[in-house]
Amino acid sequence: MPDSLTSTLTSYYDTVPYDSHPFPQSAMEHLEALAYLFGLDAPPPATARVLELGCAAGGNLIPFAARHPEASALGVDLSPVQVSQGVAAIAHAGLSNVELKAFNIADIDASFGQFDYIVCHGVYSWVPGPVQDAILRICSENLAPNGVAYVSYNVYPGWKAREIVRDAMILRGGPRDTPDEKLAYARGMLEFLEQSARPDSVLKKTLEETMPIVRGSSGYYLLHEFLEPCNEPCYFKEFAARADARGLAYLCDAEPSTMFVQNYGEKVRDPLLRECGGSQIMMEQYLDFLVNRTFRQTLLVKQERARDIRYRLDPARIRALEFAGVFTTEDGGALTLDAREQPCNAMRNLKVTLRLPAHKAVAQVLEARYPASASAEALIDAAAKLTGEPRDAVERVVLAMLEELVILGALRFRRTPVSAATEVSGLPQALATVRGALGLALSAGANAQACNQWHEPVGLTLLERSLLPLLDGAHSHEALAEHLAGEVRADRLRFIKDEKPLTEPEALKEFAQQQVALALKDLRRKALLTA
Repeated sequence: MPDSLTSTLTSYYDTVPYDSHPFPQSAMEHLEALAYLFGLDAPPPATARVLELGCAAGGNLIPFAARHPEASALGVDLSPVQVSQGVAAIAHAGLSNVELKAFNIADIDASFGQFDYIVCHGVYSWVPGPVQDAILRICSENLAPNGVAYVSYNVYPGWKAREIVRDAMILRGGPRDTPDEKLAYARGMLEFLEQSARPDSVLKKTLEETMPIVRGSSGYYLLHEFLEPCNEPCYFKEFAARADARGLAYLCDAEPSTMFVQNYGEKVRDPLLRECGGSQIMMEQYLDFLVNRTFRQTLLVKQERARDIRYRLDPARIRALEFAGVFTTEDGGALTLDAREQPCNAMRNLKVTLRLPAHKAVAQVLEARYPASASAEALIDAAAKLTGEPRDAVERVVLAMLEELVILGALRFRRTPVSAATEVSGLPQALATVRGALGLALSAGANAQACNQWHEPVGLTLLERSLLPLLDGAHSHEALAEHLAGEVRADRLRFIKDEKPLTEPEALKEFAQQQVALALKDLRRKALLTA
C-alpha cells in the first residue's frame, strides 16, 4: 500500500474507530462446527492459535481469549488509537493469552508463524487491491494445515446499486473536513436526490432500496460503508478464483443456510442443479444474483483439503453435534405432543411446522434448555421418553429433523457443549468475564454490551449492570434485592410505579425482589449465566 494511502486510512480509522464488538459469525467455535458439518476436522478452539486481521480494539478477539485460557490470540490493526484501547481492556481483564499490535497487514510474513484460525472481518473490501492480495497470502502462508480462515467482504450484484448511492454521497460529503460534516453533507445529497429523481428512473429505484438502510444505520456504519476512502466489492466467483490462486479452497459460508438451493424453492432448485453441474461456487454465484446479495462471509481452507469437503450432509456428523434453538407457537400456547401440526417461530424469525410428536418433543427440550445446547443423542433419548415411542423409530425422525433445521438455519450448533444455565439458581453466577467488567470495559453508557457464551454482543439494562458484579455464586436473590433497594436509596437507581418513585420500604423491597427475578430470567436467556 502506498505510504500516502496508508496514512490516509490510518488517520481515518483513528478519527472514526471501527465498532469493536464480538461478531458471532466469526467465532472460532462456529468455524470449527461449520468445518465439521461439511466434512473436515478443524483444531479445537480451546487450544487454538488465532490471528485476527483488522482487530480494531479487540472486541471480537478478547472475549474468545477470555473463554479459552489455553488458547493464544494475536490481533493486528492499522490504527494505534484503537489498539491502545484494546491493550487497556486486556490489562483491565488480566488476560495473558491475547496480544494486539498496531501493524500494517501487508507486512505480516512467515515470521508470525502459523495459526489454526485466521479471521478478517470487515477489512477485505475496504482496503486497496495490494492489501486484499496480502490478506489472501496470509490466509494461505500463515494458516496451519488443518486451519480455517474467515474473510468477509462486499459483493456484487447487490453493491452495483449501492455504488450509485456511495458515489453521490462522496461527491458532496467527501471534500468536507470532519466526519460529522462529511456525513451531514452526504445525507443532504441523498435527500436532494430522493426528492428530485424521476419516478421511473434507475436512481429512484436504487434510492427506494437504499434509503431505509441509510436512515436506519448509525453514523459510524455509514461513514465506513459509504464514505471510507476504499470500498471495492467483487463477485463471489472472483473472490473464489483469487483464493484459489493463493492455494486456498472455498469451504462454506458462515451462514450455511444461504448455500442450500432447496431453501429457494423448486423453481430455483431444479434448474440450478442442472445448470451448475455440481459446482458449489457456481451454484452460489447464481443465488447471489437471485437475491441481489451485498455481503459475504467466506470460510477458506488449504487447497489440499478440498477433496474431503462434502456438501451432502452426513448423518453421522449431524449426530456428533451439539444443538440449541428456540421454538414458540404462533398462537402463544404450549407445545403439545399430539399428532396435529403446530406452526412455530424459530430462530432468525423463521417459520417451522412441527408435524410429529417427536418433532414437538425435540422443540420442547431445546426451548426449555436455551441458551444451553443439547447433544443429538440427548434429544433422541428425550424424544423417545416424552413420546413413549421406540428409540430406533424416534432416532430416524430426530436426525432428519435436525438436518432439516440446520439446512434451514433454524438451529445453532457446536462441536462441544455450550453449558449456559438452563434455570436460574438460588445463588446465580454470571460469566466471570462479564462480572469482572471485561464486557463493560469495551463499552459504557445506556447501551452497554457484554459478550455471551454464543459470542454475541448483548445489550445490558442499567438494572442488569447494577446486578452483574454481584452474580458470583455467593449472593442470594434476597441479597441482590437488598442491593437494588440500597441503590435506590442512594439515588443511583430509581423505581417508578404508577408514575411515582417508590420510596416506602416494604413496597421498595417487594418491587426490588420482582425486578431481581425478571433481570435474572433475562440474563439467563441472554446466555450470561453459567450452569
